Amino acid sequence: MEDLFTILDRKKIRLPVKTHTLLKGCKSFTNYNTVRQLSVAAVGGEEQNYFEVKYQLPGKGEIVEAVVHRVNNGISANYPEPYMRRRDPETMAVADELPTDKVRFADRFGYAFEQLEEETLAWMKEQELSTFFYFAGREGIGLGGMAIVPSNAGFFAMGLAMLQKIIPAGDLPEGFPIESVIYVAPTFRHTHFNGKQIVVHKRSDTLHEIFAYNLYPGPSAKKGLYGALLTKGEREGWITAHCSTVQVISPYDNAITFMHEGASGGGKSEMHQNIVREPNGEVLIGKNIATDERRSINIPLFCTFNPVTDDMALCHPSIQQNNGKLTLLDAENAWFIRVDGVTDYGDDPFLEKLTIRSEEPLLFLNIKTNPDSTALIWDHIEDAPGKRCPNPRVIVPRDIVPGIIDRAVTVDIRSFGVRTPPSTKEHPNYGIIGLFHILPPALAWLWRLVSPRGYANPSIVGTGGMESEGVGSYWPFATGKMVNHANLLLEQIIHTPRMRYTLVPNQHIGAWKVGFKPQLLMREYLTRRGSAKLRADQYQHARCPLLGFELNYITIEGSKIPSRFLKVYRQEEVGFEGYDAGANILYDFFRKELAKYLPAGLSKTGKRIIDACLSEATVEDYLSIIPMDYQYSFFEVKEDEESA
Repeated sequence: MEDLFTILDRKKIRLPVKTHTLLKGCKSFTNYNTVRQLSVAAVGGEEQNYFEVKYQLPGKGEIVEAVVHRVNNGISANYPEPYMRRRDPETMAVADELPTDKVRFADRFGYAFEQLEEETLAWMKEQELSTFFYFAGREGIGLGGMAIVPSNAGFFAMGLAMLQKIIPAGDLPEGFPIESVIYVAPTFRHTHFNGKQIVVHKRSDTLHEIFAYNLYPGPSAKKGLYGALLTKGEREGWITAHCSTVQVISPYDNAITFMHEGASGGGKSEMHQNIVREPNGEVLIGKNIATDERRSINIPLFCTFNPVTDDMALCHPSIQQNNGKLTLLDAENAWFIRVDGVTDYGDDPFLEKLTIRSEEPLLFLNIKTNPDSTALIWDHIEDAPGKRCPNPRVIVPRDIVPGIIDRAVTVDIRSFGVRTPPSTKEHPNYGIIGLFHILPPALAWLWRLVSPRGYANPSIVGTGGMESEGVGSYWPFATGKMVNHANLLLEQIIHTPRMRYTLVPNQHIGAWKVGFKPQLLMREYLTRRGSAKLRADQYQHARCPLLGFELNYITIEGSKIPSRFLKVYRQEEVGFEGYDAGANILYDFFRKELAKYLPAGLSKTGKRIIDACLSEATVEDYLSIIPMDYQYSFFEVKEDEESA
């Protein structure tokens, strides 16, 4: 077999000096070419079905980071420590002198990263290592790179190779640029960071290095390389959006493409879910938390849909159609799907079938398994007795998803999801968003600046209160300047005037527990309408201007949605008192978050929009800054608007 360095020399591929030195000087390394090879390495060999990822630490003894099983449908990995089962939002540190709004490593830890970098590479030289090449992105849009992982952490390497397409060394094109490198050193979490997840980004003009000091793939294998894509896009003037995308076809053959954005837990993966019927065939809208009243409707036929993206989408200039809408392409090779909402057989038949009998090995995280069993996505491990882990995951290759669209698509509707708490007049909160709202473009931009992480977020370690995930809802993963991304997002909105924007809650509407039904019912309703406009009497300005337009009525296949789900102040448990108190909570949140964008660098239009919000602008004020193009809008023009 041809030596890796010989292959690279023949193909005129140059490794970064640091990487080359490490591989030349390490104890040993094996370069992998396929996910299947890494699935074997994950359990220590072809004949093994159980493996512990463990390390001996001076003064600490043996530390088991993960327990790995070979299962019938792939590999299952579980972390003994509950903290490691979710992403810590305080993971990132930046260790270079390029522009950033993120905390610098030296400022956070009190010493220069070069000292730790030297220790990291010295530790890795003493290990048996696994390596592989990948491309983060798709269709030539993105960046190539190399991963270097301790060989006993094969499950982590497998997950990374699934998410970012692994490239066999022999298939690398001549001159393949190594624009990123991931170094994985899990023991440093214990020896240097008091057990915390830390991922350090070190950028230069030609190379983005990621030092991952933990084995949960969220902050490094997934969001770490997302950060590298955002860095490249910020430099070149384009965005990798944090969204899922789905093309939906109504029973009447209308086709609408939705792009659903939002912070972690905002319903991106759920946009691909089928609506599950009750035993009697009805569709449950929600259950009242005070009275236990249940409200259901009948929908005889559901729309069908074709998934496009799950979490990250390339909005690159080369794929735009210049037709007033946004065109995007999936940025991932596999999807990191959270299955906390699947708690029993039958909750998501589509995903259950896909994951139980997979022709390709899947990677399960936080799923209860035994060696040689079948991993079941509803069988979650427990963080404590009787308390399910809130972040069970499965990594699924996108090319095995039935109906997947494997090309760039043009979007019709951009929705934004918010996790909302129960809200009543006695306990007011920001859960005052109706089933869905129509947003003027300027307001759509503001919601993407503040990006509330929201209530009971299952994906990350947090306080449980209302926190911001920052610009684009991808700010936790970005390494650069916040204002640059704010300007790029606003420019994108201004240059796509035919886009339509909605705001949709999940979990609660006032006093009603609704789960993710609002976005699924929105998907059903707006797809059926196609390009038809809303009637002039069907909408009005929301009582809280931050919510844009509220709806007066919605009918889906002859079933009316009760107005209490459209106008939350109509709920007896909320009323105007509870609604207005919730609106004040929203305004306080917007004021706090938007103030971060004002100091310097924001475009004039952006500053005007933020100033308007801080002055409690009306919906008309937002429309005067970026008008809705009524030729393409949701709305039938009212007489007073025509005369104006």
